[in-house]
Amino acid sequence: MKNILLFIILLISIKMISQPTISFTFDDGITEDRCEYSFKDWNAMLLGHLEKANIKTIFFVTGKNKIDENGKFLLNSWNEKGHRIGNHTYTHPYYNSEKVSFNDFSQELIRTDEVINSYSNYIRLFRFPYLKEGNTQGKVDSIRQFLKEKKYKNGHVTIDASDWYIDSRLRKRLKENSDANIEGFKNFYLQHIFERATFYENLSYKMTGRHINHTLLLHHNLTAALFLDDLIQMFKEKGWNIIPAEEAYKDPIFNKSPNHAGESLIWALAKDSGDFEEILRYPAEDSRYEKNKMDHLGL
Repeated sequence: MKNILLFIILLISIKMISQPTISFTFDDGITEDRCEYSFKDWNAMLLGHLEKANIKTIFFVTGKNKIDENGKFLLNSWNEKGHRIGNHTYTHPYYNSEKVSFNDFSQELIRTDEVINSYSNYIRLFRFPYLKEGNTQGKVDSIRQFLKEKKYKNGHVTIDASDWYIDSRLRKRLKENSDANIEGFKNFYLQHIFERATFYENLSYKMTGRHINHTLLLHHNLTAALFLDDLIQMFKEKGWNIIPAEEAYKDPIFNKSPNHAGESLIWALAKDSGDFEEILRYPAEDSRYEKNKMDHLGL
């Protein structure tokens, strides 16, 4: 019996190694109603999808809107469901801007840390707004050293996408007509996310020769509340292994510190290599790449 159990465990391990692996992370934390959905309702919908699939995430939150009643409710709702709470600055500044200094930016991290560090699922992971890590080497080096001093690690993204843009167009449609058919938005959302996941998976496999533990960047928005269940099911049907986000960050690839600061970790490492210039667009993800497609589809 013992040998049979060991054989089964071995088979499961081999299967997991031979298939793409993904985790889900969320950014920002909106505390407002969206179209016909109240804030608490659509937030509960999103959490419900995660609970149904038994998926644990990391929620990288901005701090400014987390100190009032709605903000505290939001943090409590995710914390109580066992999701880790990470840092995404206080006001979501653009660190590549010449107007944002290292001193200004570092204070953003400190202010949000003060907001979230009392929660039981607080984690010292920091995600850069817009995935931008500084427009000068001095700013890059300074913030990396600051993170080390504060015992924070970079909450790197390996799979980036433009779900935020799809969400903006979906909400515009629902504001125009609350009864609008949104099936096309769902299909585009699923296709877009999987297309970008496949791109970064193939790129990382070419660089490492293995399936890394991916971290998918999604946003806390109405689109996720409406379609996350379908997104999870799609990845499962396509043979992807879904793991907790905290577990994903144990992959040694997250110990790398690319010279190119910003974008997806995979994009940055590929840029450093100099071997993939023909397929590395900049910015890596942006509304400009999806606008014409959505216009053509009438979305």
